[in-house]
Amino acid sequence: MATLDVVTSANEQAGQVELDPSIFEATVRPHLLHAEVRRQLAGRRAGTHSTKNRSAVSGGGAKPYRQKGTGRARQGTIRAPQWAGGGAVFGPVPRKHSHSLSKKTRRAALISVLSTRQAEGAITVVEALELESFQTKAVVKVLHSLGMAGDSALIVIATANEKLEKSSANIARVGCIRVEGLNVYDVLRHNQLVLTKDAVEALEKRLNPLAAEETE
Repeated sequence: MATLDVVTSANEQAGQVELDPSIFEATVRPHLLHAEVRRQLAGRRAGTHSTKNRSAVSGGGAKPYRQKGTGRARQGTIRAPQWAGGGAVFGPVPRKHSHSLSKKTRRAALISVLSTRQAEGAITVVEALELESFQTKAVVKVLHSLGMAGDSALIVIATANEKLEKSSANIARVGCIRVEGLNVYDVLRHNQLVLTKDAVEALEKRLNPLAAEETE
């Protein structure tokens, strides 16, 4: 079982926390990460692309020229695909690109990416992250204290924290997300993972229901 130091926002040690090995030291399965990222990105596609087929293109109601005697191939309409300005053949139509994965697969993918970050030593556990006001520079100062200045970092919190969420929104390559919304794509997009101590407990309850029942 891995043990990490818990630090304050000023990067001073404030204790230790034991990480659940079934979540942070599991076998990494790259194919699950690929499948989950594909699912997330596919769900974000608008799917509004559209073309007109020959029945949707206006005009072309009259036969362009007589059937026989011209020496040319017979034609019924100038809106056929072979004519300039004609309809498209098998063109894209509005549709949904989203597809689903089972809850078990999505859970395993999230565990894999958390285990990857833990193996890389890219997880930092902070005792708490409370801001006195809405200040972007306060979040920048915290990240600088944690040695993450200029690096991409994802801050994970257990519950809503409006000041922290809005204050970190304007910082390039920095994100703030609640445990309930933590996903594979956002973790992979950031090099560092900053978890509050409460977020670690919430993650274990979300991803390991058996452990949650034991604590209750």
